[in-house]
Amino acid sequence: MHYVTSKSILSKDNGMNLYRGCTHGCIYCDSRSDVYNMDHDFEDIEVKQNSLELLKKELIKKTPSMIGTGAMTDPYVPLEGHLKYLRRALEMIYKYGFGFTCITKSDLVLRDLDLLLKINEKSKAVVQMTLTTSDDDLSSILEPNVCTTSRRVDVLKKLSDAGIPTIVWLCPILPYINDTEDNIGRIIDYCIESNVKGILCFGMGLTLRDGNREYFYSKLDENFPGLKETYIKKYANSYSLPSPDEGKLMDIFKKRTSANGILNDPDEIFRYLHEFPEKTYQSTLNFK
Repeated sequence: MHYVTSKSILSKDNGMNLYRGCTHGCIYCDSRSDVYNMDHDFEDIEVKQNSLELLKKELIKKTPSMIGTGAMTDPYVPLEGHLKYLRRALEMIYKYGFGFTCITKSDLVLRDLDLLLKINEKSKAVVQMTLTTSDDDLSSILEPNVCTTSRRVDVLKKLSDAGIPTIVWLCPILPYINDTEDNIGRIIDYCIESNVKGILCFGMGLTLRDGNREYFYSKLDENFPGLKETYIKKYANSYSLPSPDEGKLMDIFKKRTSANGILNDPDEIFRYLHEFPEKTYQSTLNFK
């Protein structure tokens, strides 16, 4: 971990990253890619030490809307447990009447359920959680330093029971590893049981770029001997690596989600995530 001073904290679309880098160890992580120009080791997490001061200034001058985090770095990396940057950001998001959504794989999100409930009552809070495999043993290989799939499903159920809407990211689906009908079916079963609002799926496969490709292949050698050669023979240096069974698996995904009233169109889901409820709270003006 190391500290930096940042010039800004919110993107033009109100995306927020309090940290940069991750220790979850997911073998497929695109954020390792060279294209993001990270100038430090991926596991040496960069902490934006002035991020909360910047966020307060931004929230004061902006019209309330949705604030999102987790697109590049899971906001609930283990060090959040004691630094509490995200929790303090949530307190400000609530205070100034904004909505919130995050993408995570961590059960640490339950620590902040009290604030998520307050935000959801006042505006809107949505938790997005990634599920890649229904097998906990495989989950511990693909995502070794974060809670298993069964624990994430438990988190989804707890959030749903509390009234917090949830979205699941069904990705990536790794060819010859978790691209099976049984896996996709079981994950959808988990989503039905957890009453998720939608499932984001951009196809059955994964993407590899310089930087994350090398790391991914090293982990294939470590955990799935011989599979790297299969990948290289079939995909070479392609960016997109679709499962050989993509058509069949996508058909299962679309039919089962539609039959169970789960949103499955990415554009519709992203509209929902960005949509800010038209509620007016005069009290929020008193803080400005």
